[in-house]
Amino acid sequence: MSTLLVTGGAGFIGSNFVHYVVEHTNHRVAVLDKMTYASSRSSLEGLPSERLELVVGDIADVDLVGELVASSDAVVHYAAETHNDNSLLDPSPFVQTNLLGTYTLLEAARSHGTRFHHISTDEVYGDLPLDDPSKFTADTPYNPSSPYSSTKAGSDLLVRAWVRSFGLEATISNCSNNYGPRQHVEKFIPRQITNVIDGVRPRLYGKGENVRDWIHADDHSSAVLSILERGRTGETYLIGADGEKNNKEVIRAILTEMGQDSDAYDHVADRPGHDLRYAIDASKLRDELGWTPEFTDFEAGLRDTIRWYRENEAWWREQKALAEAKYATTGH
Repeated sequence: MSTLLVTGGAGFIGSNFVHYVVEHTNHRVAVLDKMTYASSRSSLEGLPSERLELVVGDIADVDLVGELVASSDAVVHYAAETHNDNSLLDPSPFVQTNLLGTYTLLEAARSHGTRFHHISTDEVYGDLPLDDPSKFTADTPYNPSSPYSSTKAGSDLLVRAWVRSFGLEATISNCSNNYGPRQHVEKFIPRQITNVIDGVRPRLYGKGENVRDWIHADDHSSAVLSILERGRTGETYLIGADGEKNNKEVIRAILTEMGQDSDAYDHVADRPGHDLRYAIDASKLRDELGWTPEFTDFEAGLRDTIRWYRENEAWWREQKALAEAKYATTGH
């Protein structure tokens, strides 16, 4: 039984990955998480204690990171500040965590010769025109547009440099927008779901024409595990499930699935620098590693997600109040 160190493993996609690993492999998991507002101990509930250890700490803590990496067979690096709106209000935590934290982990992995996989985002590539049929590939030039995406781009480049300069055994994945259980209610899909549950009309930035390429968190998890096990050192793999939908389509689908009028939403002022379209070409991942997504039907995945939020109100109720109070200050 090998040990995986999963940073940010109490957050949304990190905790889903931990659940996936425990359910589908024999690996032991050590989670390192700072337990910010976006993390939750309850996201790891129900997992066997003999397979899971939660360490509360900062990925920029050199001594702690060195100790944990030394006792791990591989590092899967999810930890990041991720919310675009927050990065526009205060970029500093994004620089600290996404850049300095990644550097600290890379140095520890280099020191101990530990396999390293870095989780990133398609937002590092900027955006595509709405009428452009092209998609992002691993060769697409970086063109980040927010403090969040620029710090993720910087962390990607650090990983690439450590591979080339120091021979670190590392891979990178850039994934499209995730949805599914355990996502903080500040994010688009869970915010709209919980608004409807609370009898509040969903809110849509601008005209709602911005397109995202949606993927269920379980499919992201299975792709990362495939890359960890079979990916080639130094390679970047894009993860997507051909789930392009504009924000208006998503809101209307949520309302329909929840028994509401599909037009029962309000428009609010658009977010500054709001990227137009993301689209992932995941052919390299599929052809080279044989990966395929399970949730190819977005509506079915959305139904599964809505069910989870209906059945787990205790998980999100407190964070909902805090998130809505913050949105109220911006009129969103």
